Formats: sequence, C-alpha cells, structure tokens
Amino acid sequence: MSPSKPSSYLKSLLLISCSIFILIPVKSFCQAKPSADVEILFTSDAHFGITRKAFRGDSNVKSPIVNAAMVRQMNALPGQSLPSDGGVEAGQTINGIDYLIEGGDIANRMEIPIQSAAASWAQFETTYMGGLKLKSNNGAPIKFLIVPGNHDISNAIGYSKPMKPLTDPTSMVKIYNLMLKPTKPITNDVYNYATDKINYSRDIKGIHFMFITLWADSAERIWMEKDLAAVAKTTPVIIVCHDQPTCEAKHFTNPIPPHNMTIENKFENLTAEYYKEGKSASEDDGSTAIEQRGFVKFLKAHPNIKAYLHGNSNWNEFYTYTGPDNDVALPIFRVDSPMKGKFSAKDETKLSFHLISIDTQTMNMTVRECLWNTKPTDPSAKMVFGASKTISLVVN
Repeated sequence: MSPSKPSSYLKSLLLISCSIFILIPVKSFCQAKPSADVEILFTSDAHFGITRKAFRGDSNVKSPIVNAAMVRQMNALPGQSLPSDGGVEAGQTINGIDYLIEGGDIANRMEIPIQSAAASWAQFETTYMGGLKLKSNNGAPIKFLIVPGNHDISNAIGYSKPMKPLTDPTSMVKIYNLMLKPTKPITNDVYNYATDKINYSRDIKGIHFMFITLWADSAERIWMEKDLAAVAKTTPVIIVCHDQPTCEAKHFTNPIPPHNMTIENKFENLTAEYYKEGKSASEDDGSTAIEQRGFVKFLKAHPNIKAYLHGNSNWNEFYTYTGPDNDVALPIFRVDSPMKGKFSAKDETKLSFHLISIDTQTMNMTVRECLWNTKPTDPSAKMVFGASKTISLVVN
C-alpha cells in the first residue's frame, strides 16, 4: 500500500469518523457540570463595636476577630463541593461567588462605652471589603449589596439611652453612597434620615432584588410601588431588608406628639410610620398586626414577590410568613449573626451564613446554611453545610 494513497478501508473509516464528529455537538466533548447563574453569600448583624462572650477558646473576643474568621471561611468556599440535597448545583463544585449581601447592623449602637459608628465602619471596610477575595465566574471581584439595620439608623438619629457621640451617621452615609451612587456623594454634615433613605434595586439575570430601609412600612411601600411599576409582572422579585416580616413594635415611631423616644415608651422612631396599636411599644405584647396588614395587602397586589431575606433577630431559619390573618404564604430566609445569634451566641458551633444558588433557567433558588465554626479548636477546619431549602421563583 502506498503511504501517499490511503486504502479504501481507511477512507471509509475516515468518513465514518468525520460523520460521527459532525453529528455530536462540540460541547459534548468538553461540557463541564453547569454552574448556577447566580451565587450569593448572605450574612447580617456584624455588630462591630462589641465582643463575643466566648470564641475559639478565648473570652470577650472583639468583633473584628470573629468577623474576620467568618470571612476566611467564605474565602475558602471555591473548590468545596455542595451537598447532595437535591437543590441547585447539588453535589457540584463551588466556583465563583457573585455577591455578598449584608443585612444591616454593621455598627453596634453607640451606647456608652461602645465605639463610634465611624470606628465600626472602618473595621467593616477592613474586614469585609478588604478581606473578601472572592471572584465571580467571569473573574470580577465580588460585589457588595448592603442594607442598614436598626443600630445603624439609631446611631444616625439618636436613641433614648445616652450615646457618645450623640449621633454619628457614618454607616448610613457610607451605605447610601456605595449603593445609590449619587452624582454628589452625601456627607455626615448634610445627611437627613427622613429624605436620604437607602432604597435601591438590582436586576440580576432576570430577578429583581429590592433593598429597602429596615422594613416595608407604609412610607417604604410608596417607593416600592414606584420601583415595581417598571418591573414586568412575570419577573420574580426578592425583598431584602433588616427586619423580619412581623417587624418590631419598638421600631415604629411614637404616635403621641411630640413623638419623643423615651426609655418608658420604648419607641426608637426608625420607621416613618406611626405605631397604631397603643401608646407604647410594650402594649398588647408589642403587636404589629395592623401594620402587617398593610404589608400583606402590598404582597397580594404583587404576587411576583417570591422571597424575603432578613436579619435582626438572628438564627438560621427557613420559614413561611403567613401574615396576621394567615392569608399569604411568602418564603422567608432568616440568617444568623456572627456576634449576636440567638443560638450561636451560646453555642459557637451553630455560627452560620447563607449560600444562595439560583438557576435562572429553571428559576429554582436553593439557600444553604453554612456552618463555619463546627470545630472551634481547629480554625483550619472547613465549613460544613447544614439545612437547605429550595424554592421556585417562577411567577404563575
């Protein structure tokens, strides 16, 4: 057989091979496991300015140390495998992380002798913005999405108990400028809580995220209605704020003129809405049923609101908000705090944050509890997955 002229057998074999290659899509040869379209870390209540009673064998551990330990565990996520829990990306390897959502109370309230909001914000910048080294799948640095908490707001407007300084709006000003990106950044000198609300939204691969100040009270819902007016009714919406859907009575404004905050009435004047159920926040066990009914009416008018993320009263919980009259069903994701978790404050092995994975093809979202301190004596131990919940974001 001449080496320059292949036999008829070789010609046939070559033709068959080419045919097979043409019939099989190129991506079949190199297709990797698909990754979620969106990966988000969710944490809340960093509370810079206070100490943990106990952490990794030490006592009275300062907030920068505890938060930095959690950030290191976040940085170690890429390369770890997700659990086989039937959720989005189950059993697959974690790659890029797109966003970190911080649910508020970055600075602890400045009740004497707690440090200023300015000092706490500086520690947050160092620990989170300087410490998080994660990148998205396209190599871009992780993006921050931040809402304020009741402590951040109280530092800006004052409180019924002595604080030093009396006010310091640094956290609110910094969050406002970072998230709203005004043409002319506001400063502490001109900040006005009544007008400079931290309300913004982000469209992330077909999902509309709404970030609001504290809770969806009647004033916040005015902004929310305007924002949603430009959103298709088929687009899923996720609300992110500090307070749980039931809110707290003390977070409303004192309804009795001159609307002062006092130790006796317990109001903190954090919402624009006046409390409607009594003269003090402790009446009727602090019921917020009237206020909630306004929020429920809003939810019914916008059935494309599919989920709600919050901190404030902190532990890991995936639950359904049904409203005071049990006539709605909204999936809620409550996240733990590294400093003030209801359970993790006493048992540090329960410390956790959330990893949110969203498949924008199926519109499924899985939220997983990330237990980041299960072996306090071994800081190098990897994070362990705990509970998880998958919901559909499909708008019917």
